[in-house]
Amino acid sequence: MSDVNCRPMVIPLSFVIAFMLTLMPLPDWAIHFRPAWLALVLIYWVMALPQRVGLGTAWILGLLLDVSQGALLGQHALGLTVVAFITLKFYQRIRVFPLWQQGISIMLILVVYSILIYWIYGVTGHPPGTWLYWMPIITSGLLWPWIFVLLRDVRRRCKLS
Repeated sequence: MSDVNCRPMVIPLSFVIAFMLTLMPLPDWAIHFRPAWLALVLIYWVMALPQRVGLGTAWILGLLLDVSQGALLGQHALGLTVVAFITLKFYQRIRVFPLWQQGISIMLILVVYSILIYWIYGVTGHPPGTWLYWMPIITSGLLWPWIFVLLRDVRRRCKLS
């Protein structure tokens, strides 16, 4: 990749890909295991480039996710904004952890996100009925090392700082 071509579009393109992975249809048995793609990519960019990606980006991505999923307007926006806030607060600590500890930290951040969304579902009278609701936290934590390495490589090739 050349520096001139990939620099302006790499962050938005990564969010588009995460959005596509989030909206991609899955078989019935795999639906509950879908990682929180958008949250993972958001966490990476907030940790890597906190001066470029922050609360505003999280809010806009959350609103787009709400609209695309037909969810209560603002529920994912609130959740992703809280994720970005927690990440901004602790990114300097999380970045120095080994990847497996980062994965655990990401899982804890996603627990907060899932609790917020669960609470909103409950308040609106649509609580998720099974323990499978929590599975994306585990799959996301397990995928974190690969997401981190992939996006770090893209960021380095495009010389983003």
